Amino acid sequence: MTYAPALPLGGYAGWAFLKRTMTSQTAAFNTAPDLKSDEAYFRAKIGQINTAEQLVADRRLLKVALGAFGLEKDIDNKFFIQKVLQDGTLKTGTLANKLADKQYQKLSAAFGFGDFAVPSTKVSTFPDKIISAYRARQFEVAVGEQSPDLRLALNVQRELPGIADKATSSENVKWFTVLGNAPLRKVFEKALGLPSSIGALDLDQQLQAFKDKAKSQTGSDTVSQFSDPAKLEGLVRRFLLRSEAASFAQSGAGNASLQLMQQAASAARYRF
Repeated sequence: MTYAPALPLGGYAGWAFLKRTMTSQTAAFNTAPDLKSDEAYFRAKIGQINTAEQLVADRRLLKVALGAFGLEKDIDNKFFIQKVLQDGTLKTGTLANKLADKQYQKLSAAFGFGDFAVPSTKVSTFPDKIISAYRARQFEVAVGEQSPDLRLALNVQRELPGIADKATSSENVKWFTVLGNAPLRKVFEKALGLPSSIGALDLDQQLQAFKDKAKSQTGSDTVSQFSDPAKLEGLVRRFLLRSEAASFAQSGAGNASLQLMQQAASAARYRF
């Protein structure tokens, strides 16, 4: 990309600055020539696509399609992606429904190749929907090139409310959705002070550990609590501060507590 997001600060202070400047920064990012070229090609060609096979055969279209769901690393796994797309999501046994990462399910459902006689590519509003998601994801990628932690923060801010708000899912299902989503899981592990080695435990034991930690630190063991913006922001704050502390400790960069206090002071200056 020709536009690099401005991130003069790291950690939670950087998060506060990024949130305050998000509107202007994303507007500037969306004018990048390579991004505009991807969007123009997608708009011009996607309406001609009738099958999953045709989509995966066009690398430029597939780049935008996968990028809109954070699955760009699968661009060379054409057979796998074609299977995900053409099986659909309406039948419980389809590949997209079996995969732990529900972004594949969202991808398949959005395009509708395996679910409907006429795919979503024929709907006039479809390009706008996919391009909007692609822009957001690409901005997150650009942020991540400077700060992986801030990319994770953007991701949790976008993904978690939809899981938390899902009225048809039980709390356990919501937790399993979080645990099956690698970026969300990483944020929760760090924010709750859980080691990554917890993944070696039985899944039910993992679930209980996450619920217990959430209860002790937030007052609730539910995922639904994060539909509250204040609770969501608190999760992001814990994640970023704990991540900073771990980085300071690993680098031997002096007293971690003192530096975190300095970061918190900086964050206060960048509030909006």
